[in-house]
Amino acid sequence: MNVVLKHNAVEESLLAMAGKGSASDSLREFGLPTRRVEAWHYTDLRRLLKHVPARAEKLSAEDAKTAAGDYPRVVPAIRLPLFDGQYLEEFADELPAGCSVSRYGGANGSNYAKDDAIGLLQGLMGAEGVQIEIDGGVTIDTPIGMPHTSTNAAYSGIAHSVSVGKGAKVSLIERYLSPDDMGVQVNAISHLNVGEDADVTWVIIQEHGNDATHLAQLHVSLATSSKLTIIMLNCGGKLVRQEIKIAVEGENSELNVLGVNLVGGESHVDVTTIMTHTVEDTASTQLYRNVATSRGHGVFQGQIKVAQAAQRTDAKMACNTLLLSDDAEFSAKPELEIFADDVLCGHGATVTDINDDHLFYLNARGIPIEEARALLIKAFVDETFEDLADENLEKALIARIDTWLQKNGS
Repeated sequence: MNVVLKHNAVEESLLAMAGKGSASDSLREFGLPTRRVEAWHYTDLRRLLKHVPARAEKLSAEDAKTAAGDYPRVVPAIRLPLFDGQYLEEFADELPAGCSVSRYGGANGSNYAKDDAIGLLQGLMGAEGVQIEIDGGVTIDTPIGMPHTSTNAAYSGIAHSVSVGKGAKVSLIERYLSPDDMGVQVNAISHLNVGEDADVTWVIIQEHGNDATHLAQLHVSLATSSKLTIIMLNCGGKLVRQEIKIAVEGENSELNVLGVNLVGGESHVDVTTIMTHTVEDTASTQLYRNVATSRGHGVFQGQIKVAQAAQRTDAKMACNTLLLSDDAEFSAKPELEIFADDVLCGHGATVTDINDDHLFYLNARGIPIEEARALLIKAFVDETFEDLADENLEKALIARIDTWLQKNGS
């Protein structure tokens, strides 16, 4: 017997806006994921996604000029600006030698998995971004920034594709901004291919306003002897889902992920990672520090997969959380799936409040309780980004952490 899915108001709205196509067919068949879909067990998107706004309208020339001029930079960078889902090429900075950029409209698949809601939404609504090609052997000392700013309560689809050639070295910053009390929705998918012997730093800074929805994916493939560092800061948004899917496909490749997730108000922040080691002699390290306060709900799902051929894999993952309110929640689900027998793999997750002994130690030395508490929270999260190679980036990230801690009374 065939069961016909009864669509809710959001799904009906999406179908009306999107029209016909394979993405629409998939939405009609599956709907948005619920807790019954394992990958979305802690983030019931069908329940949490209350509304999908209309697509952002194209900015006028005058509005685009104003928006580009008002943009606050994180660090000195080569800026490729996007506003309301539009790449404003005319306001982009000059590119260095060995780097080329073109418009990119995303890669729409013909089939969508039941758990790939983010890909499905992009297939339904479309996207625009940049395609970046870094030539082999090129070193770019200044970071390349791909900032997206929302100026209207609308839907924006963002798509980026970055390819880094053999032996190249570059840093890239993916950043998302929107004002408080503006119900924007951003759906962002980035693809990164790291070539042989390349050294790449990829930074994600999500600092939306308190009423924003941010759904994002980062897909990565690593070639032989490559090195990738991912730095992630989530410090905004009401509904956030960040997926990171990495294929470690080259021998002697190295991956490091450093993430801080700050969850306050009534926000729901979900970070889901899948790390797949497919060849021998590779290494990966993941460290996540989380703070949940007020009525915030944080989620971490981290999976390490080691194929049978991936002997001598060294993979570690740690997720540490400070839970600062009786009404806050944090759900952690670390997983190992190992088919090789010569590996060094491990994972761990902790959820705790501030250590009373540490608090007493500072208080006994004349530091008031509230100040001592703030110092301990700050030290807990700041440690993640200490000793970054880019000192300007380290200062900028810590400044954003400080702002969030002050705003959320922690």
